[in-house]
Amino acid sequence: MISGLTLLLISVVLFFSGYLFYGRFLTKKFGIDKNQKTPAHTMEDGVDYVPAKAPVLLGHHFASIAGAAPIIGPVTAAVFGWGPVYLWIIVGGIFMGAVHDFSALIASVRHKAKSIALVIDEQIGTFGKRLFLVFAWSALILILAAFLVIVAKTFEAKPEVAAASALFILLALIFGVSLYRLKLNLVVGTIVGVLLLFLCIYIGMMFPLKLGLTAWIWILIGYIFAASVAPVWILLQPRDYLNSFLLYILLIGAFVGILLTNPKIELQFYAGFSKEIGYLFPILFVTVACGAISGFHSLVASGTTSKQLNRETDAKLIGYGGMLIESLLAVIALITAAMLTGDKYRAFMPLKKTGNPVELFADGVGGFLASFGIPLETGISFAALAVSAFALTSLDTGCRLARLSFQEFFASKKSGKQDKLLGNRFFATLVSVMAGGGLALSGQWKAIWPLFGAANQLLAALALLAVTIWLRNKKSSNWFVRYPMYFMYIMTNCALFILIWQNIRRGHYIITFFTVLLLGVSLTMVIHAIKSLRRPRAAAS
Repeated sequence: MISGLTLLLISVVLFFSGYLFYGRFLTKKFGIDKNQKTPAHTMEDGVDYVPAKAPVLLGHHFASIAGAAPIIGPVTAAVFGWGPVYLWIIVGGIFMGAVHDFSALIASVRHKAKSIALVIDEQIGTFGKRLFLVFAWSALILILAAFLVIVAKTFEAKPEVAAASALFILLALIFGVSLYRLKLNLVVGTIVGVLLLFLCIYIGMMFPLKLGLTAWIWILIGYIFAASVAPVWILLQPRDYLNSFLLYILLIGAFVGILLTNPKIELQFYAGFSKEIGYLFPILFVTVACGAISGFHSLVASGTTSKQLNRETDAKLIGYGGMLIESLLAVIALITAAMLTGDKYRAFMPLKKTGNPVELFADGVGGFLASFGIPLETGISFAALAVSAFALTSLDTGCRLARLSFQEFFASKKSGKQDKLLGNRFFATLVSVMAGGGLALSGQWKAIWPLFGAANQLLAALALLAVTIWLRNKKSSNWFVRYPMYFMYIMTNCALFILIWQNIRRGHYIITFFTVLLLGVSLTMVIHAIKSLRRPRAAAS
């Protein structure tokens, strides 16, 4: 019988090999130049365009893309058996997800660190850009609404997490000022910062912060507004960098725990094609997103990360490497589910319900940490805290991305300048926060949330489409992004057709309406892409 340790070691070897060899291949294909000045330097503004050292930016990028999704997806999809999920994480992570993130980052850097939407504008046309921005902004508003409620519920249920999170923010402000204004040495600052991070956790457990759900939603609305308009160096960069150590420690602890316990894989390798969540093809590929490939990553890579990239050579570590670290987290999450028997798995993930993947993951990691002396309850609480911290990170990054998307929609194509009102960062943030907050407080986000998996993967397909056309217009080889684009586009559209059919049968006409809209976006973008390919164009920069 195969063990969790075997699966983990195989994945580590494959991910490391992929980073060394396929990552090097992509670096050559993209023509990465260490001497080329990045937009973080040429367009530095002290707010969004701020160069960051590679470890700091990796922390921000990783914290922003991780969240709870690489845990929820693999654990939920394990209903099909651990085998299909494991294979998809490995193949998807190396040849699709990491390629998607790396290529989106480089394409953005080569287009003045603008978002994928602006790459679409130059390569496909203004209509395509506007359609993508509306789609991306709408998806981000849905993310804001969902994560506002998720984080608020976590804070209400675990007031110690709320107190620790508040202290994290204060610590990040101090760290940011110390690093960028007082020129504190990064190594020294990191050691002190991580120690203080754990002190924040201890103080949070001693002095929990108890408030109701609605109160927390309003507080979080105020926080994400401030985080979105503040310079990245004062809060976003340092908080994400320090928070990333929570997940690094969690990964290392789980890795050591698996080495010591060598858990047996009890779940079936393959449990069937049709399950409660749908058919393996194509539902697996829209359920397991983060950890294999996720369109949200292209928004992060081209929305915030590209504006902070210090050198082009850092892009491989941050774009390609960051994704593979997340894939490793997804493998560990899968192992926490696969080491359970079918009955125990179903106890966590009841039939026809979403279950509680995070609770299952936290229990599994708590058991791994207990193998080398950490009390079980402490290990479970730490795992839950780390996941909650990343959910909050995804929340404030999502708000900043929504603000940037709103601003880009109203930017002048000729001058690139923002509209004085609609392009103002305070106004754009206010509109985005009001939309997300209103949706959260109304509870209506739940009606359309089932579409998010397909919408997210459609973002990935469209981002790869934009990069494919950019490389084609440069007369460069593009098969390494084109074939993943074909695959994701087929999977996403098949999933959309199935969702339409299922929701019509169930009488869920609101979801059906939005699913048809998504399908329309998908088909329209492809039509405009084909038209752009037929037009002779000068090579893009």
